[in-house]
Amino acid sequence: MVGSGAAAFGYFGWRIGWLPQTTTIGAMLIALVLSQILAHGMTLPLRQMTAAAKRMAQGDYSHRVLATSRDEVGQLAEAFNQMAADLAAADQQRRDFIANVSHELRTPITALGAVLENLVDGVAEPDPATLRTALAQTERLSLLVSELLALSSIEAGAVRLDLETTPLQPLLKEVVAEAEVMAAAVDRPVRFTTHLATPGLTVRADSARLHQVLLNLLDNATRHGPAHGEVRIEAHARGGHVVIEVQDEGPGIPPAERARVFERFTRGRTSNGGTGLGLAIARWIVELHGGTIAIADPGSRIRVTLPTS
Repeated sequence: MVGSGAAAFGYFGWRIGWLPQTTTIGAMLIALVLSQILAHGMTLPLRQMTAAAKRMAQGDYSHRVLATSRDEVGQLAEAFNQMAADLAAADQQRRDFIANVSHELRTPITALGAVLENLVDGVAEPDPATLRTALAQTERLSLLVSELLALSSIEAGAVRLDLETTPLQPLLKEVVAEAEVMAAAVDRPVRFTTHLATPGLTVRADSARLHQVLLNLLDNATRHGPAHGEVRIEAHARGGHVVIEVQDEGPGIPPAERARVFERFTRGRTSNGGTGLGLAIARWIVELHGGTIAIADPGSRIRVTLPTS
């Protein structure tokens, strides 16, 4: 500021002539004071961001920056506040995830430990029923760990899709056959029906991952629908996309809860032996394909939309 002021007065002195010394010095002092005041106001959000960043380094994401202007500094302050809010949400999700994982792992481990302790102490006999209970808890624990690893790999971007033109009819036949075996294993007999608007309908997808998605949806419908009910799978083309719908005869999901069912460890209103990760994994896989997955009316229907190319 001193240098620019001296240059300006030098130019005026050269073009106009002599300038009073007191006027020159007074004008430069006024300019310095005003510039200091203005600079203090303009850099206030920057100082607040520095203080907030130090708090974030210590794990405190609650501090926000006051954005009072619409210039570049104001836009930076708004972006900083949005980043702080996103980091706070991510940190809360991490805490919730750790708490949920701990709870979900503790349940089968506790049950399995109780069964084994009874066997060791002689309280229970190693009969087939007791061993089946231990096996069921072990299988539940193994399934939970496998789905956690799968979800972690998908979220980390470590999953690569092997996209190919996949005929839907044979894929659905394989998925239904596997779903029937799984339904019989959990003693939930249901009837699966498949309807393709076009028998030769194909989709550009990773067949193994799409198989995983559809199997998760059928397993979910089996657990939430009534025993001896029907689970219907429909597929048709619509405007450059392939739409696959899975519907059971259950009560459905209320509109207020539909967005949450794709979150991790969300089971809805009933606990039916699932891990609460199947729909979260399905959502990630569908989004990797560039598609969408959502709950459709009447609430017992899940709709998957995938691009044809």
